Amino acid sequence: MADVLLRPAAPDDAAAVVALSGLVHPYLVRGEAAIRRTITQPPPGEDWTAFVAVTDGAPVGWVAAMRNPRSAEPDFGQISLLQVHPEARRRGIGDALFAAAAAHLRAAGIRRTTAISRPDSLPFARRHGFQPTRELRFSALNLPSLPSSSGSSSLPGSSSLPGSSASSASSASAGEADGIRLMSLRETTPEALYAADVAAATDEPGDAPPQPPSFATWRYDIWDNPDLDHDLSIAAVLNGEIVSFSLLARVGTRVWSDMTATAPAHRGRGLARRTKTEALRRAAAAGVTTAFTSNDESNAPMLAVNTHLGYRPVATQFACVATL
Repeated sequence: MADVLLRPAAPDDAAAVVALSGLVHPYLVRGEAAIRRTITQPPPGEDWTAFVAVTDGAPVGWVAAMRNPRSAEPDFGQISLLQVHPEARRRGIGDALFAAAAAHLRAAGIRRTTAISRPDSLPFARRHGFQPTRELRFSALNLPSLPSSSGSSSLPGSSSLPGSSASSASSASAGEADGIRLMSLRETTPEALYAADVAAATDEPGDAPPQPPSFATWRYDIWDNPDLDHDLSIAAVLNGEIVSFSLLARVGTRVWSDMTATAPAHRGRGLARRTKTEALRRAAAAGVTTAFTSNDESNAPMLAVNTHLGYRPVATQFACVATL
């Protein structure tokens, strides 16, 4: 560690952090603007911070630490994306990054924290007191390879791409049949999506009892996320209320399914599949080539939706919990 500088992250680190994340976790999607904003203006109420490890002037390690805003457990934290460049490993950098993150959380009064670990990093996690609690599946969908219909890309259960009169007619007739209207986030409001998120996330898998974040925290994390594509993300609206939604964060030709969810009272109607299908259909038409997502292995309904859409597993990670 003599030649390694450990310091708080700075806005100008954003590009290097994106490159590092792409190398260590190529199935994650996060853009430079989102990371730069988080470093410059941390999310409200989360005690957020990040550290980088630097050698020869270049960041080779990164970790973020914060209070979990969706946990009902007081002082429950999160250590996020502790990652070290493959060529800089086994030099104590990971240990130093963890120590800095843990010290920050302790100073904020946090005594229990979660983290996500790759299978090959579980020995490191266990050495620092973490125990695996849940298995997570990361999956990818190659949009250009989707089955074609009448010469244009399409998704299972969908018709032709946006701009087609056949597609418009099909969507309209489907919406009239059950009262559901699919629309982009740009046609909705943050207040309406927040209400839908609060309703849908009550039983989301996790390591602590869930609670809704404040509207200000939610808006920062979700609605105002620079990566969130408000044109590709889709809401299913019934009687003026969002009852299901599928959010896509876009960076270049890649998208990440930030969340697909349906309010409990409206489940069992295929709305999650409909909204996600429409979002991916629009993404394909907009030039997106690859879609990524992750799911808890216990979330059988969403795994079934993704399997139907053609997603294939590309990685496994484990949610882990430790007492600091």
